[in-house]
Amino acid sequence: MLNVVDDFTRECLVMHVRVSITGYDVVREMIAVVRFRGPPLAIITDNGPEFAGKALNLWTHETGTSHLFIRPGKPVENAYIESFNGRLRDECLNLHWFQSLEQARVILSAWRVDYNQVRPHTSLGGQTPDEFARLQQAG
Repeated sequence: MLNVVDDFTRECLVMHVRVSITGYDVVREMIAVVRFRGPPLAIITDNGPEFAGKALNLWTHETGTSHLFIRPGKPVENAYIESFNGRLRDECLNLHWFQSLEQARVILSAWRVDYNQVRPHTSLGGQTPDEFARLQQAG
């Protein structure tokens, strides 16, 4: 699973589910994000092969996006995504036994909608990530 979360708005922008994920998958998902959000100033990732390969390196260079890698064994350097992934695991992944990728995509999509559009975040002043992002784009 590839999760892309905006640290500022707290939105889960991408929740991509596959049997395996390559650097080309990451780039394809980031291109989709850029279409509706514009290129990020920076991305922070771990050192997994899907992030450390040529595909993402070329994309970040072409878009002018800084690519920051956390130090191996230091997940606290990307604490928000670690917190997000832990919440996803506790609230969704540990509660379901997925019979297929399609079923996983449907259930995870519903969780993502709830996370982005229904549940308020104290760090966003009680707004949902979608509400907060809309206000930032309008203002």
